[in-house]
Amino acid sequence: MKKHNFNAGPSILPREVIEKTAQAVLNFNNSDLSILEISHRSKDFQAVIDEAVSLFKEILSIPEGYSVLFLGGGASLQFCMVPYNLMESKAAYLNTGTWASKALKEAKGFGEVVEVASSKAANFNYIPKDYVIPTDADYFHITTNNTIFGTEILKDINSPVPLVADMSSDIFSRPVDVSKYALIYGGAQKNLAPAGLAFVIVKDEVLGKVTRHIPSMLNYQIHIENGSLFNTPPVLPIYSALETLRWIKSIGGLKEMEKRNIRKAALLYDEIDRNSLFVGTAVKEDRSRMNICFVMKPEYADLEGEFLKFATERGMVGIKGHRSVGGFRASTYNALPIESVQALVDCMQAFENLKK
Repeated sequence: MKKHNFNAGPSILPREVIEKTAQAVLNFNNSDLSILEISHRSKDFQAVIDEAVSLFKEILSIPEGYSVLFLGGGASLQFCMVPYNLMESKAAYLNTGTWASKALKEAKGFGEVVEVASSKAANFNYIPKDYVIPTDADYFHITTNNTIFGTEILKDINSPVPLVADMSSDIFSRPVDVSKYALIYGGAQKNLAPAGLAFVIVKDEVLGKVTRHIPSMLNYQIHIENGSLFNTPPVLPIYSALETLRWIKSIGGLKEMEKRNIRKAALLYDEIDRNSLFVGTAVKEDRSRMNICFVMKPEYADLEGEFLKFATERGMVGIKGHRSVGGFRASTYNALPIESVQALVDCMQAFENLKK
């Protein structure tokens, strides 16, 4: 039976990326050595880093004056690295979900943190719109896609202060105007590579302005000066990231990727809105293209477990919703084919027909 992978993360990767990564584990670059056992300072691995950085800049149209870093620790380590490097006294945060809340919490250890707005009272089912960014903040932090609650900021914000974004789960899913951001970061395990890697895109001129001592491993400038090789980096995820970037370029880049993601999301949301058994959890104007959350309508709540079993038996993997929301979550990341979304839609329709 074919499996349809809707896992929220670690999540689906393009099959060719998995196959090429597996080949590199067995024999990297026809060296008769594994990618796992060569020096990270060898010419062969330096070429991997160089091409990955180059493709990052090309695919995202990153302007001059920005650096791209590959670091360990995932996005969660960036929750403290960002304020360590950018906050002198005050920062502003938009609270749109669990990961935004965690980032905000970490920042409080470095100075004053202003929560400009929050959708917590509504269980984070929308993106706040009417808020004021304090102009005396050192930066303004947003989380563009909220994996647990299924909301997404799809437009680049105009900020009067340096804009910082956690794009862990929607990076490379659509074009982004990087020039509007001082720093973009994210974990790789959604749209880029296996877990264990974080990417950072940082505008060079925003660094070096804080007066506090920054430990070497947490200092962006030191990692820039060492080309992401200050210490041994997560070599295998970086190689997988390179293969993913090659794949994105080969299909036509981010404009084509966005078209695919719009089609997939529309297909599933249309069924959620049509189906008499289900209802979406996020307000329509803020629905995520990456993480589509839905529940049984109240009158059919007792069918939740039955539908999960029904869908699982038909090859749907990872659709159980996060405990904060319940119900179901279909993560439709870049590598998920539209055929898998159609299979889930067919499953929802079959279950409706069974129960009506």
